[in-house]
Amino acid sequence: MPRGAAVNYQEPCLIDNGIIGPRGTVRPIWKDPGMPASPSTARAINDRLALRLLQHQGPLTAGQLKQLTGLSRPTVADLVERLTAAGLIAVVGESGEQRRGPNAKLYGIVADRAHLAALDIRTEGVAVLVSDLLGQVLAEASVPIGDDTGTGSAVEQAVTLVERVAKEAGADRLHTLGIGAPGLIDPASGDLRDSSGLPEWHRQLVAALQERFPQARVSVENETNLAALAEQRDGAARDRDTFVLLWLGMGIGAAVVLDGTLRRGASGGAGEIGFLPVPGTTGLPSATDCDGGFHSLAGAGAIADLAAQHGLTAPPTAHEPRAAALVRAAVEAVEGRAAMVDGAAVEGRAVLLERVAAAADTTVAVERVGEGRAAAMGKAVEGPVAGVDRAHRGAFAKGDPRAGDGRVASHQGPDSDADRSLAASADGGRAVPCTGPAVGGFLGVRAEDGRAGSRPGPAPDAGRSPDALAEGGGAGPPTHPEFDSASHQGPDADADRSPAAPAEGDRAAPPPSPAPDRFLDALADRVALGAAAVIAVLDPGCVVLAGEIGRAGGDTLALRVQDRLARLSPLPTEVRPSALGGGAVLRGALLTAREQAQDELFAPRRTS
Repeated sequence: MPRGAAVNYQEPCLIDNGIIGPRGTVRPIWKDPGMPASPSTARAINDRLALRLLQHQGPLTAGQLKQLTGLSRPTVADLVERLTAAGLIAVVGESGEQRRGPNAKLYGIVADRAHLAALDIRTEGVAVLVSDLLGQVLAEASVPIGDDTGTGSAVEQAVTLVERVAKEAGADRLHTLGIGAPGLIDPASGDLRDSSGLPEWHRQLVAALQERFPQARVSVENETNLAALAEQRDGAARDRDTFVLLWLGMGIGAAVVLDGTLRRGASGGAGEIGFLPVPGTTGLPSATDCDGGFHSLAGAGAIADLAAQHGLTAPPTAHEPRAAALVRAAVEAVEGRAAMVDGAAVEGRAVLLERVAAAADTTVAVERVGEGRAAAMGKAVEGPVAGVDRAHRGAFAKGDPRAGDGRVASHQGPDSDADRSLAASADGGRAVPCTGPAVGGFLGVRAEDGRAGSRPGPAPDAGRSPDALAEGGGAGPPTHPEFDSASHQGPDADADRSPAAPAEGDRAAPPPSPAPDRFLDALADRVALGAAAVIAVLDPGCVVLAGEIGRAGGDTLALRVQDRLARLSPLPTEVRPSALGGGAVLRGALLTAREQAQDELFAPRRTS
């Protein structure tokens, strides 16, 4: 930080809220309003900056504080003395740098100055963790609460759990409690609103916690918003200031982060996309019921019904919707099949290269065969999922408008080394383009949409309902450039065909996609409908799929949704799965509790 970025009591200053950016970057906390600050205000602001630096950088020496803040040595010495006397910082060690005389003292924030609790309230139970002021988790636990549990009993179980975890953490008292819960939060009062479909004990728990911990500050936030804050700070959206988190679980919701700030809306309902009217439903939602809205297509119950239509089953798992287990089983089946197909394709290509080399009977061809086979086998080890992920992430990083259409940059015509070696051997050294989609089948992309020279456009099934797509109009069967004759458009395409392949007129139709493929294609069609509406209004550039179902779908579902959005919208949008998994809500609740506690404890104190 350049000299002068911190506030010296001899300089004009003004507090500018929030000196720490969404990914830990330090923002200036002052600007020149044309009027000087009083010495007491300037000292308080400098103290706050030093505490923020210690929070994000860890223990520092007085010399390091001087360098980072740009303050003079006497000013730093004064603030260290004040913060030590206030019990906010203490000597935690010595620097390793050897010098004449004693080593420099390392100062760090007193972590046990305050203890924090974070709660994740679900319809089926509560999870709790307790941490110190720096966010280090000291103890955590959860308790299930059945649907048949009475309101009073459910509240008592949850409160008792908080007390027990606090005791295990060694916390005599709790300074701040951050709570994540489903439903609407009143932006004026911060209270959880009475929402239909949610247990009554949710609302009563907040009041009970405030009564049991009267000295603690209790705050409530929507669970989807907390998950977005956690993904922004530590997860899938760490490199994004603007994004939308789409929550796919028992219910449907979204969190909107624009320019690094969470947007809640005028009534606290921003992101209630379960009520979004979309095609493919049998009716319209109402003010009191989201049936007929996006929830009817992508809620847990609707996804379970969709899986049943495709004949999919999966054993239920605890603490998550059954739909999540079904999606996870489908993903595992598809990824396992893709790995098998990829391995067979690599071996088939290697055999094909050997045959072409033998026909050419040249030393150069043999050398190229060896190199091509080694490279092919090396790529097979990396795995199909990693290859797909790198291709799509790389295309978005370069701003490629074709990203998401199912192609890999390494298969773009005559510049592909593997294709050039094959074509050169078969054509006397002349390069012949090989223009097939490398991974179109794995992403559920139709062969005609993935060919070289194609452009994103309306899907062939545009206008059809998601259920119609699910029944048979989803993405076409998986293809691979080595086994799909349509992907070879050059004059020597027939040479690529295996001698065992049937003649053109007798070639059998490709086998239909397995049920897990069709199910995931239909699910991606549905998710993309809701996401496309959000993208058209906000243009976030990035969508994070979270919630139990979003996590179960992982990269496999995210890439399919991304592909469909490229067809539905002209606005480039990357789709990523949650990186924090089931702990995102608790992590977000802890972050908000820590920020609130530090805002109070680190608040500028005016001194005479």
